[in-house]
Amino acid sequence: MQRAALFSGGDAQMAAGDLGELLVPYMPTIRVPKSGDRVYKTECAFSYDSPDSEGGVYVCMNTFLGFGREHIERHYRKTGQCVYLHLKRRIIEKVPGASGGALPKRRNTKLFLDLEINSDLNSDDFEYEDEAKLVIFPDHYEISLPNIEELPALVTIACDALLSAKSPYRKQEPDSWEEELQASKHAKTLVQLDNGVRIPPSGWKCSKCDLRENLWLNLTDGSVLCGKWFFDGSGGNGHALEHYKETGYPLAVKLGTITPDGADVYSFDEEEPVLDPHIAKHLAHFGIDMLQMQVTENGLRDNDIKPRVSEWEVIQEAGVKLKPMYGPGYTGMKNLGNSCYLNAVMQAIFTIPEFQRAYVGNLPRIFDYSPLDPTQDFNTQMAKLGHGLLSGQYSKPPMKSELIEQVMKEEHKPQHNGISPRMFKAFISKGHPEFSSNRQQDAQEFFLHLMNLVERNPVGSENPSDVFRFLVEERTQCCQSRKVRYTERVDYIMQLPVAMEAATNKDELIAYELKRQEAEAARRPPPELVRAKIPFSACLQAFSEPNNVEDFWSSALQAKSAGVKTSRFASFPEYLVVQIKKFTFGLDWIPKKLDVSIDMPDFLDINHLRAKGLQPGEEELPDIAPPIIIPEDPIDRMTNNFVEALDIDESSVMQLAEMGFPLEACRKAVYCTGNLGAEVAFNWIVAHMEEPDFAEPLVIPALREVSSSGAAAFGAVGLDNQPPEEMVSIIISMGFQRNLAIQALKATNNNLEHALEWIFSHPEVEEESEPPLDMMDMENNANANILAETGSEGPRIKDGSGRYELFGFISHMGTSTMSGHYVCHLKKEGRWVIYNDLRVCASERPPKDLGYIYFYHRIPS
Repeated sequence: MQRAALFSGGDAQMAAGDLGELLVPYMPTIRVPKSGDRVYKTECAFSYDSPDSEGGVYVCMNTFLGFGREHIERHYRKTGQCVYLHLKRRIIEKVPGASGGALPKRRNTKLFLDLEINSDLNSDDFEYEDEAKLVIFPDHYEISLPNIEELPALVTIACDALLSAKSPYRKQEPDSWEEELQASKHAKTLVQLDNGVRIPPSGWKCSKCDLRENLWLNLTDGSVLCGKWFFDGSGGNGHALEHYKETGYPLAVKLGTITPDGADVYSFDEEEPVLDPHIAKHLAHFGIDMLQMQVTENGLRDNDIKPRVSEWEVIQEAGVKLKPMYGPGYTGMKNLGNSCYLNAVMQAIFTIPEFQRAYVGNLPRIFDYSPLDPTQDFNTQMAKLGHGLLSGQYSKPPMKSELIEQVMKEEHKPQHNGISPRMFKAFISKGHPEFSSNRQQDAQEFFLHLMNLVERNPVGSENPSDVFRFLVEERTQCCQSRKVRYTERVDYIMQLPVAMEAATNKDELIAYELKRQEAEAARRPPPELVRAKIPFSACLQAFSEPNNVEDFWSSALQAKSAGVKTSRFASFPEYLVVQIKKFTFGLDWIPKKLDVSIDMPDFLDINHLRAKGLQPGEEELPDIAPPIIIPEDPIDRMTNNFVEALDIDESSVMQLAEMGFPLEACRKAVYCTGNLGAEVAFNWIVAHMEEPDFAEPLVIPALREVSSSGAAAFGAVGLDNQPPEEMVSIIISMGFQRNLAIQALKATNNNLEHALEWIFSHPEVEEESEPPLDMMDMENNANANILAETGSEGPRIKDGSGRYELFGFISHMGTSTMSGHYVCHLKKEGRWVIYNDLRVCASERPPKDLGYIYFYHRIPS
């Protein structure tokens, strides 16, 4: 107790010998961070506490993991580690000088370089004071730092290395999202020419080539010029870079990325994307208000009636005063740099009670049984994110003005509004070629990636992803013999085509296109946008109509024939996710988006789409596999890079690419599943999307592999009579047991489509089958746990009525999935709320007609 009093007292001092003696028992557990060690000194592994939080962060001197005040005891009990470095940042009022002004005080201000500065504080009146202490558990002995002369050399070196360690989210790859953007050296001293340039809210084009995409505003002279064609996937002639070389004006902001939270800024001098802490001021110089630029530009008041046309304005509800929302369930998420797709999806996911119960409801158990490194555990990071969004701990309303001054006189306690999901994104995107990058991604593709991870990491007796899963019955008919085949597959999303031919304002669209072409030829501003209005009923009708099957092989004719396929619901999910297929490909292979308005209903009834199975009078196609075609001269094929012999169904490739998957991955999926269709290839993608070479170009197996793995992909039996692992993985990803997948493939000569039919037509085999012990290794087989829960019932589904009510939608702004911005609208407590990264507000005009992904919940019968 005497020592505790000495160390906890601010003025008490202990002799150097006493400090050394106190630390001797713990010296073997104190490590010096080495190259490659990740030091988490800015964020708790279990919460979003940081050195800015009231309790600060405790960093383990052995594992370098950070923990908030509520979680440090858990780590101590689990590991026995006793020595932690406690980091705390305080914001204090500067001491007034003799002249009446503030007298700057700089103490320990360089301890935490990668902590963000609170831009709401006036730097003339307040400053940061950082504290570091060694804390020894379980008695909470404290040793203030720096204490170099009194501490053992190893401890001093370890503390210094930890304090100077870089962010754990930095990487070597230049395109990785984890490389945190640094403030540009030009931002503070940037000179802006007073040349009277004002930038309009829309209608931009390059001043040298008239391009209207990938445009950059130079922050010195206000020039609007195009970027390079490859910068974000859109076209450009590099005029922005040429302008820098001519003038030396270093900073440019990408038009179309400006939101209330910031914008994409590039430094030509530093040759990398950068942060501009003064971006609001720099944009205001050219008449751009980051919050609502069309209002200031046109001088309109909030009550003035002005038709909102640009999807950026409509979706973000610009021009309308939105009331901020605070408290549990109203927590914003910081945009880490094109991570809005993740923010939108996770906000929607944690609105669903099953996900709330699975992760936040089980939070104590998940945290208690988490591995020694919780930063690398999916369930821990999901529970942490869910608690951050739902607890209200990081969404507190600002204090009343009369209280702020009183609090500031003593110590400023910042309000924690919003969370930064760096740790979550670092883990969930690890190893994925797209999500680990700093590029914009498709929210639908990320949703499927997330469901795959939820499937592979069960958290309890029920898997929350079950609420999205449903069975699709596909009826394929040979047009010549009229015979049919019924198959079933698992899906998570209902994809609705856009029925452009059913637009109700075709005359307006034709007139608009003529005016637009005339304006472009005359170099005038484009006319006011006219958006195609598509009835939802037409999209639903297009979904239910038969589609032609390319290269259909009829088992009745033993030859290729014309075939049609119709899809119906074999089961209805608890929560129906509807994707509007707005994205397509242009002639230049760059993804484009259909800018349409669809009257999405609040209440949806799709019971008429219920599958009916084989009908009286229908005759089934014979269960005969297509013949195996083995090349006559594989050596010639290798010499010619297999170009002539490659048979890839390009229509299936395009279907998958329209979902947002990388083109090379789509080609690989179609090839590896033997051209059995987009649905089968999609399941292959879900099973392989985490592999490092997922998006790499298709590489055909070498000659010695052609007779085994190459032929097996098309249905041949391997030399060891084992089905190809790719096909086994696809069936497992649908929720079936591994041994059942192998048995089905063997029974159908490794024909994937027939194997799925075989499984559904042999339920008695599934009931009798038990997985071998060597296939149920819980550590080596990622799917083992969910397979064990699946039991003998096949894919887990929650069938019921097909009547639904809308409760959320995700909207995309921009021209393609490779650029733009995502926003989420959710219905909570009877009213709509907009989630725009960190901004969470009550929605006044939810743009339900412009959504991309819609979330419906089943109406109880």
